[in-house]
Amino acid sequence: MTKSYGRYALLRAAQALVVVLLAYIGTFLVISVLPGDPITNMLRDPQNGLSDDQIQQIVAHYGLDKPVIIQLILSLGRFVTGDLGFSLQSNLPVSQLVGDALPSTLTLAGTALALSVVIAVAIAYGVQYLPSRWARGVLRSVPSLFLSVPNFVVGLVLIELFAFRLHTFTTIDPDSAAATLFAALTLAIPVSAPLAEVLIANLDHESRQEYALVARSRGLSQARLFARHLVKPSMLPAVAMIALVVGELLGGAVITETIFGRDGLGTVVQKAVTSQDVPVLQAVVSLAAVVFVTVNLLADLVSPLLDPRLDVKSERKVVVPV
Repeated sequence: MTKSYGRYALLRAAQALVVVLLAYIGTFLVISVLPGDPITNMLRDPQNGLSDDQIQQIVAHYGLDKPVIIQLILSLGRFVTGDLGFSLQSNLPVSQLVGDALPSTLTLAGTALALSVVIAVAIAYGVQYLPSRWARGVLRSVPSLFLSVPNFVVGLVLIELFAFRLHTFTTIDPDSAAATLFAALTLAIPVSAPLAEVLIANLDHESRQEYALVARSRGLSQARLFARHLVKPSMLPAVAMIALVVGELLGGAVITETIFGRDGLGTVVQKAVTSQDVPVLQAVVSLAAVVFVTVNLLADLVSPLLDPRLDVKSERKVVVPV
């Protein structure tokens, strides 16, 4: 198992690396085929105060005077070595801009992910074990409600209720713990919906299995049955779903940061789009691809540990009906 799992992990890591490189190449080519030359146009803006010699140096650095394939090779080489270039708007290193904004966005997305898992597990547990059939039916419809409400609507409602009426947090301090919690809750509510649906479906399936019936016949409490026997096999599809919703977390974080006035990657992206700051846009898109692929890689590596029925030798997955 150890050798097979090691080969499986190396193969998945190599595939993840290829995906990241392809994502960077795709982003570069999409920007390259856009009409006009936003970099040169930005540099020749009189407000930047750059001389012709300075413009030529920057053009040579990015290889804009060379064919697209040469530009791609030069850009890819800089990306692999961690050189993301310079912002055309602020003349600061892109790595510095992204590095300053990244902690705030990661804090928001990480807190939102944790809250979404807690909400999904709570809903799934209530659907299984609430004594009232009516309450269980209501809980089953909650994920659909969460999916139907845009997160910016959720954010505005939370701000109106908890900031303006209950004064739980203040909008002039968006980085406080309370404001971060409600911003993360705004992002977590729609994300928790698909997780809850997957957990409910798999818990329904697992609770009907023979081992669950035997555990109940031995007098095991519902809470212990849920925690010790049902959660682990039901979490495998949820882990895959968590990896898929990372993209929604990253995209939703941009909107949520705007609603709550947080300075993060959302602010960086907004300014870069407005000013056509191509190096910053390319860096943010590439970073999002790296995060998404890394989380999916971790999900692939964790799945065989959660369920030994996954055959890592042939990479054939045993599908459990839900």
